[in-house]
Amino acid sequence: MNSEIIGLTDWLKTPPGEYLLEWERMQCEQAVSDIFGYHALQLGLPELDALKTNRMPHRWLASQTAPPTRAEELEHVTRQPPVTVSGAQGSPPRAALVTDSGALPFAASSLDLIVLPHTLELSGDPHATLREVERVLVPEGRVVISGLNPTSLWAMRQRRAHVLQRIGYDGLFLPEPGEFIGYWRLRDWLRLLSFEVETGRFGCYRPALTTQKWLGRFEWMDKAGARWWPIFGAVYCLVAVKRVRGVRLLEPSWKTRSPVAAAPAAVANKEHATRQNHPS
Repeated sequence: MNSEIIGLTDWLKTPPGEYLLEWERMQCEQAVSDIFGYHALQLGLPELDALKTNRMPHRWLASQTAPPTRAEELEHVTRQPPVTVSGAQGSPPRAALVTDSGALPFAASSLDLIVLPHTLELSGDPHATLREVERVLVPEGRVVISGLNPTSLWAMRQRRAHVLQRIGYDGLFLPEPGEFIGYWRLRDWLRLLSFEVETGRFGCYRPALTTQKWLGRFEWMDKAGARWWPIFGAVYCLVAVKRVRGVRLLEPSWKTRSPVAAAPAAVANKEHATRQNHPS
């Protein structure tokens, strides 16, 4: 692997990066398509349009780093050969705002959906990021999180490369920045913040190969891995719901209840009562 490819953005343009990005794109499309509300936020990874199939009227893309200037983009293009990401339609969306993941510029209980594609791995304080997500989500709001699995063939090759770096070999397979966060470890973090995991999936079971030719030869491992060793995929994606005790969702206003019939009221007979009190 080229030692210059150390960032996630550049790594996603490689064959294994395209392979991983395509799997995450399919998972996000399935996860967010049936989530309803008014406000949705994707934090990080503009190469992935995670909110494409969502139908909320207000959707934002936020970045944790400032976007490059026009001069920096032109310089990067002249230095790098053009690479096309398979499955991508047009250029990736530009970030609408730049913010710190540990201090989101949204009011409490104001967002219905948040997508974190590899955001926790690249965050300096993933615990603070999750606390902010819990703060800005409405009760019963959803969060979609994807991350690299530390118990996979890809992570095993990355750990071996780190050991070989000590003797002068520089050939990392995965992006260097960031820290692996295990799936079960993440579930424990979410449980402490009163989140309930709805679904969790693993994917990308092919070996840690760097060429499209060899990745294609091991396509059969995607089906075999999902059946025989499901928790050892290179990447995972989970959907969690924010649970708040004592909160009851209101029914839609158009569901009107049928009027209750009034019970007949007893009417006293004044003439009959007078005859009983004053008999003739």
